[in-house]
Amino acid sequence: MYFIRPTLLMRKIYSSAIWRVPTKEKKIFLTFDDGPIPEITPWVLAQLKKHNAKATFFCIGANIDKHSDIFKQIIFEGHSIGNHTYNHLNGWKIKTKEYSENVGRCKTAMDKNHQPSTINHQPFFRPPYGKMKRSQYSILNTQYSVIMWDVLSGDFDQTISEEKCLKNVLTKTREGSIVVFHDNLKAKKNLYYALPKILEYFSEKGFEFDGLTPTLSKGEGV
Repeated sequence: MYFIRPTLLMRKIYSSAIWRVPTKEKKIFLTFDDGPIPEITPWVLAQLKKHNAKATFFCIGANIDKHSDIFKQIIFEGHSIGNHTYNHLNGWKIKTKEYSENVGRCKTAMDKNHQPSTINHQPFFRPPYGKMKRSQYSILNTQYSVIMWDVLSGDFDQTISEEKCLKNVLTKTREGSIVVFHDNLKAKKNLYYALPKILEYFSEKGFEFDGLTPTLSKGEGV
């Protein structure tokens, strides 16, 4: 699993995507990709609840269909949700029409399992691996707020230590940071070590953890 790192060129190509929330408030925006799954997501929800923290979950449509009860729990507990395609597709390897249809299939899975009036169900999209073609971005950017990030925890990388994963977040996170974690099995080792410590560390420093909202400004740089 290889993610592209934010660069000036990427920010120019995806110029109206959201990389960071422009704010002077002590707020951090944790995001979790790839769930929901029973092995990880309920644990993440429990950790967030301990610190009265909200987050945004970018869900895979196939996982929503398999674990709709957990998806509904995410919403019930006040977290925001976003589209992460139905089958976790790498946009660079998929034709634009097929990619767009797969995103639509994920939206259908999401719509089946929430009430339209739910205020924390917003039209957010994050491309798996951070990879999508210009043509895919052009289409999806008219339908969704495309959410990227300025802090990549690296929890998915099984070659790094738990301490390195923790350090990635502690040293790079600031006001308005959008931090990427994963509620998937590959991330379990690093996530279980780092997440509780990150929640405690920033809570003690007076930060709040919030879910993404539709009022975000677009195009904020890293």
